[in-house]
This record gives sequence, C-alpha cells and structure tokens, in this order.
Amino acid sequence: MPKDFFHPSFHGWIGIHRADITPPVGIYSRNWGAAKHDVADSIHRRLTLSVMTLAPLGGGDPLVFVDVDLGWWKTPNTFRDFQTRLLLALGLGSQNLILALSHTHSAPPLMDTDDSLPGSGLLRLWMENVFQTTLNSVRAALGSQFSGTLDWGVGRCDLASIRDLPDPDSNKERVLCGFNPEGKPEDTLLVGRITNSAGRICAILTNYACHPTTLAWQNSAISPDYVGAMRETIEQSTGGVSLFMIGACGDLAPRFQYVGDTLVADRHGFHLGYAVLGTLHGMEPPGTCLVYDGPVESGATLAVWRHKPRELSQKLASRITLVRLPLKDWPSANELEQQRLACNDRALEERLRRKRDIRRGIGDGTTFDLPIYAWRIGDAVLVGCCAEPYSILQVELRRSFPGRTIVCMNLINGSIGYLPPAHLFDTNIYPVWQTPFDRGCLELVITSMIKAVNDVLCQ
Repeated sequence: MPKDFFHPSFHGWIGIHRADITPPVGIYSRNWGAAKHDVADSIHRRLTLSVMTLAPLGGGDPLVFVDVDLGWWKTPNTFRDFQTRLLLALGLGSQNLILALSHTHSAPPLMDTDDSLPGSGLLRLWMENVFQTTLNSVRAALGSQFSGTLDWGVGRCDLASIRDLPDPDSNKERVLCGFNPEGKPEDTLLVGRITNSAGRICAILTNYACHPTTLAWQNSAISPDYVGAMRETIEQSTGGVSLFMIGACGDLAPRFQYVGDTLVADRHGFHLGYAVLGTLHGMEPPGTCLVYDGPVESGATLAVWRHKPRELSQKLASRITLVRLPLKDWPSANELEQQRLACNDRALEERLRRKRDIRRGIGDGTTFDLPIYAWRIGDAVLVGCCAEPYSILQVELRRSFPGRTIVCMNLINGSIGYLPPAHLFDTNIYPVWQTPFDRGCLELVITSMIKAVNDVLCQ
C-alpha cells in the first residue's frame, strides 16, 4: 500500500515581527583588509531584523529566533554581553534564544567601539539601537502570536559554488578563496512556509548555504548583499515576511563575487528568491498530506491521490550541548596586539586585529567549549553553532537522519572561526590559518551535533 506523502510540520502559537536597523551614513563599516575606506557613504538596501517566536498551543516557554542583517561579532565577549542583557530583559533561558546573522560583509562590524577609528561614535549609538530594536521586536512578536502551521519543503539552488581554488600559479603552493569551477557544491535549499488558520502565508524561512560575499572591498555602501533582493522577491510574491537561515557555508560562495556593483548582489538575490518560490509552489497545501485514494478506470487504470488533512506535530524542545575543541598554539592576545601595533601594512594589520579579538574572546587556554544549539520544531530539527563549518557538516547530518528535515546553521549566537575538514590542515588556505580551532574540530562537531539531534528528538 502506498505511504502518505507529507511535508514535516509544526502547529502552535507563532509570532512574526520585522524591524529596520539600517545604520546612518558615516558609520564605521570596514570589513575587508583590502578596503581603502573606513566608513559607509551610502545605502544600497535597508538592513532588517526579523523575529519568529514558537510556542505550544497548550502553553510553555517560547523559542525565539532572530534573523538579523549583520556580518559577525568581532569578539565572543561582545556577543555574550548582548545575549546576557537580552535574556535577562526577556526572562528567557539561553537554550531558547537563537540570534542568527545573515553574514553580510557590507554592514557595520559588531564590536566594542574603538574611538581611534572614524565613525566609531555613530557605531556606538547604532549598536545600542540594535539591542533595543531586538528587545522590542521580540516582545512585539510574542504579543501578536497566532495559531499557525510551519511546513517544510526541499528544493535546489545553484547560486553557491565551491570557493577553495588551488592557485593557478603552480609555483605557489596555496589555495585561494574564490570560485573553483571543478568543485561540486552542496545545493540543498530548505523552505519553511508559515501560514495562519485561514491558510494565508505569514512568513517564509530560507535555509541555504552560501557566503554573502558578492560585495567586497570596492563597495562602500551599506547592504544586506544578496539576501536583500532575495527577501524582496519572496515578499512581493507571497505577502509574507522573509527570514534567512544561513547554512553550513564555510566552503561555499557565489561564483561571481568580490565586486562593488550592487546590481550583481541583486541578481544573486533574485536567483535564490526564485528558487525559493519554485520550491514553495511545489509544496502541498498547509496541514495536508497526499494520500492514495484508489484506482480509476480510464484509458489506463489510474492511481489517484488526494489531499487530506493530517495530524500536525506540536512538539517543541531545545537544548545546548558543549563540545570541547582543541585550540591552535596561537600567541596570547597581548602578543598579537604588539604585533598589530608594529605592523605598517593595512591589510595585515586588519588580519592581526581580528586574530587578537578572537584570542581575547576565547582566552589564552588550549581548549574552548563550543556551544551547539538544537531545537526540535515539530517534525524538523534546527541545529547549529557560532562557528563556520564546511558544508560537509550538513551533508553528514542529513545522511545520519534520512527522512528527517535537518536545518543546519552557521553563525548563530556568536561567531569565532571556521571549521575546515582535517585534511585541509596540511594546506595553505584561509579558513585554516584564520581559525583558532585545531585539526579534527569539524569532525568532533559533526559527531556532537548528531548526538544533539538525537537527544532533542528524545525530549
């Protein structure tokens, strides 16, 4: 007998809220070592902050997901201060809050302000505004919850490419950070559709792995990169709020990138946005499954399937798992600061500044306890961490849970460094020399995430 066909779902109280966090022109916004500018001189597209809250119909603590058009936290301490304030104000447990960065490289850095940098005064005021907007938006989402259904569909998109390219100059034994035409990228696209009791689309979730690095050192405008045009495309078609959930993209980026032309970022956003809409239109109606309804005799004997209502999962669960990761033998934060002060090369000085900030955040020890967040949302599981794992992580997790929707995410609740596969540590490649994590850490995280998914499914 044929099995019923359905999309993984959750039914419960759902809240959605959107706010604008666009910073002013003149704010400090340098994110590229090769950049000649320090402050933003224009706005390409607005930066937004979107909140989704989930709670059981029978009552209970909510899960709060915040999607924000920002790049990365310069130090773990900066995020921890932000998180502590927010949790205290909301009365939430840390396992119930995920603050997810879109990872645009064209927004002000999330950092403790440095008055020696131009535009730092505006940065200080804007950072506080981001906090207050986050707090108010979560409260607004919680205060406007409705009885809703979240269904998931699976699609494909070829926007992302492998960005580890062996240097074409055979005299240089290194791997460049850019399009590798021989690579075979992970192209899975997960689309979450949130509808209310009337069947109206209220929000669309997009989980896709691709670095927003279209706009680079030539660009001096504030921009959400491709995510902005993606949202516009989805929202104009559906009328719902579009939220972005960046996947495990440590080795993935658009094949054409590192430009100053904002039209290129928009084209990339349209590319992904239309893939989302294609997946959305292939999904079954909300709250239904496709059920075999028997044969009909015609010119051929036809197998007829019908849409019928089905029981929807209302299960929610959350947990944090810590995995102890070995760190490289880096200099102390004070030693890195001395190296930075003695450096006269602008690009190298920026690298040392970032390395110093990471070291300050993780401490001068030899290990770091990396938090892994896992949420059960009905039939699906969201799992992620603050690092940037290579895409093999989401391939392995989904292979470990066939038939289960696994939403994998980078850069949630902080940001530290890359998690490349162990074999790359013998290679001169950016994600290896950027990260504080030692060889084998990605493999440890994959194992820990598999356990975290199993654990949250058993709660």
